[in-house]
Amino acid sequence: MNKNNYCVIMAGGVGSRFWPLSRSNKPKQFLDILGTGRTLLQMTFDRFKTICPVENIFVVTGTPYGKLIAEQLPELSENQILFEPIRRNTAPCIAYANYKIFKINPDANIVTAPSDHLILNETEFKNVILQGLDFISDKDALLTLGIKPSRPETGYGYIQFNQKQKESKNSPIFKVKTFTEKPNKDLAQVFLDSGEFFWNSGIFIWSLKSIMKAFNSYLPEIDSLFKEGYNMYNTDQEESFISKTYFECRNISIDYGIMEKADNVFVYCSNFGWADLGTWGSLYEYLPQDENKNSIRGKNTFTYNLENCIVNLPDDKLAVVQGLSNYIVVESDGILLICKKEDEQEIKQFVNDIKLKNGDQYL
Repeated sequence: MNKNNYCVIMAGGVGSRFWPLSRSNKPKQFLDILGTGRTLLQMTFDRFKTICPVENIFVVTGTPYGKLIAEQLPELSENQILFEPIRRNTAPCIAYANYKIFKINPDANIVTAPSDHLILNETEFKNVILQGLDFISDKDALLTLGIKPSRPETGYGYIQFNQKQKESKNSPIFKVKTFTEKPNKDLAQVFLDSGEFFWNSGIFIWSLKSIMKAFNSYLPEIDSLFKEGYNMYNTDQEESFISKTYFECRNISIDYGIMEKADNVFVYCSNFGWADLGTWGSLYEYLPQDENKNSIRGKNTFTYNLENCIVNLPDDKLAVVQGLSNYIVVESDGILLICKKEDEQEIKQFVNDIKLKNGDQYL
């Protein structure tokens, strides 16, 4: 196993579109929403510890989740958990991890990945990651993993690749032409039909030297903020420095801040059974379903004349659900959600409305 291979797992999201199961005190990455016996975070960790040494895996998360990570990933040392005092999107998160790792190993090659993805073909995923690490190890390149689209999905970003700029004759790696964030249905269909677009997985592979060079070029103000603490990383001064720095840092994603601007971005066109489990609908197609295409979870749930529904209820609650088609029904800690599947993007708005009226107690 290559000692220069590192992984940064981003685990700071609140998963509001999975409310009420996903709550601010225990977001979806800390839940076993697939019923496998392992949480999404644990499954992500399991995946990457076959690719790089365990001591080279770092998790970036929110300050309140330290205890959860320590419980779920006891293999990690305290120094491998990076705490963000406030959420500032993916660019600051990655900049922080960059400098933390740079202090340890300036020759690092890094995979940066979210903590809440589903990977169905683990063997192919590992092959893709290792080939990607090999690709970036000796060149100034920023590599993203693209996923072959199977439908005109409007909830994902898309990457257009340049078919004429291929790494080699049989290589699946192409130069990136354009990024497009969450197109409407018609445009997504055009992308699908063209064969030139892949879904943006949000999984990135780069050498530490290349990504730090990109920060210096495209997000110099963020780079400067984190560079100031060079002598404090991996010391007892790190926490206070980071707390101060995050409040001075702008909120911006790595996609918008760097990937859409850089001219050395490549995409590995892959197909390893990937899903961004961002919504109940995206989860639904990967859960066991009965003959009426219902996914039912809850030992004491009685259903009648249901079709195409997601029902997720605790085992200690008795419920009768009748006559619904294409609905989401979820109960957690005394909070009940009943929502049309087609309207699931509104769950985020429901959460905002509840916060305005009731504060954070139900979130």
